[in-house]
Amino acid sequence: FSSRIHPGETNSSWMMNGILEYLTSEHKHARYLRSHYVFKLVPMLNPDGVIVGNYRTSLSGVDLNRVYKNPIEKIFPTVNNVKKMIQNFNEERKVVLYVDLHGHSRNYNIFTYGCHTPQCNHLQFL
Repeated sequence: FSSRIHPGETNSSWMMNGILEYLTSEHKHARYLRSHYVFKLVPMLNPDGVIVGNYRTSLSGVDLNRVYKNPIEKIFPTVNNVKKMIQNFNEERKVVLYVDLHGHSRNYNIFTYGCHTPQCNHLQFL
């Protein structure tokens, strides 16, 4: 899970807080999840943008969602390191899900966007 890639989407911090509270709780389902899965949580992907008060961009003035394909380590260290973390983890275990929490200016409630890859069999998750 990651959140706050866009500094102005403060609701993603609240969602991350809820995820953290739930996963660390003593609820039986939370205990089950912790015993069967490894969770990697990045509560703030764009701390510099948050600190300087940007709405969508990093300190360099770039929307970090647009640099995932080739993040330059010195300019986009958080995206670069999260991408490396996922790649390294995927060598040891299967990454089942990556969730990047956002807010939206026009959509209400909870919704998802997803990427389709030819090698992914979506039916196995139904």
